[in-house]
Amino acid sequence: MTTTWISEDGEPIDKKISIFGWLLVFSRGSAIIFVIFIGLILKFVLRVFEKPLFGGRRPVTPYITVLVSKISLRLLSIPVTRFGVPLQQPGAFVSNHTSWLDIFALNSGHMLYFVSKSEVAKWPGIGLLAKATGTLFIRREPKEAIAQKKLFEQRIKMGHRLLFFPEGTSTDGMRVLAFKSALFQAFFESGLNSQCYIQPVTVTYFAPKNEDPRFYGWWGDMSFAMHLLKTIASRRQGSIEVRYHEPLLVSNFAKRKELAVAAEKIIRSSHVFAVSNSKNSVSD
Repeated sequence: MTTTWISEDGEPIDKKISIFGWLLVFSRGSAIIFVIFIGLILKFVLRVFEKPLFGGRRPVTPYITVLVSKISLRLLSIPVTRFGVPLQQPGAFVSNHTSWLDIFALNSGHMLYFVSKSEVAKWPGIGLLAKATGTLFIRREPKEAIAQKKLFEQRIKMGHRLLFFPEGTSTDGMRVLAFKSALFQAFFESGLNSQCYIQPVTVTYFAPKNEDPRFYGWWGDMSFAMHLLKTIASRRQGSIEVRYHEPLLVSNFAKRKELAVAAEKIIRSSHVFAVSNSKNSVSD
């Protein structure tokens, strides 16, 4: 994330984790760590052969990322419902950002590569996982624009489909923030705009029964560790909806801001509809 979003409504009241909750933390947590560990070993072993044969194209190892993400969500008992068809053409996905769970929800549906701020590469544990999955690390600074353009172009020409969060930060999951257009510029200057697509993706979280609707949101000064524990310890889980919208051809837009606004409108409209329906279902 870049600038941290702060809610005017404050944060949900943290509930004390029960004894049963701690048992879930141990059982679920241990299983997920084991699955991720095995996945990393398989990736490192396969990369020994994949890298010299295919370089950065990675035709095999991304399947491990998809499988690990699916198994991890299954172990968490969080079902994911998907609508639409993931991008098949060259280009990138853009999505709203709610939580670290987005990584599992999006990775479990399609082979993709996240675009993340460079600091994440240095984070203990998470940095290693991000590197292993082929995350593209960037510095969101104007002086880095040319370098970012080259990186985007290189990865897309290798057949990678990137994913970035234009909001620049995660939220409480009840809204979509205004999209920042900076990263969209790379698709206009790379010479790929006539064949590149941007696919808007809406990720909506539905909280467990009787929990705060913002249960899965991670924002502000929330501790990552505590949010992780709370999520794993939940006896009843909610669900996630991932909706893939019609891809937008970059060359149909004159400027990056027009493309960013179009993607934002699609995702916000879809998200508002999903959240409203959820509220109506609860009230009914």
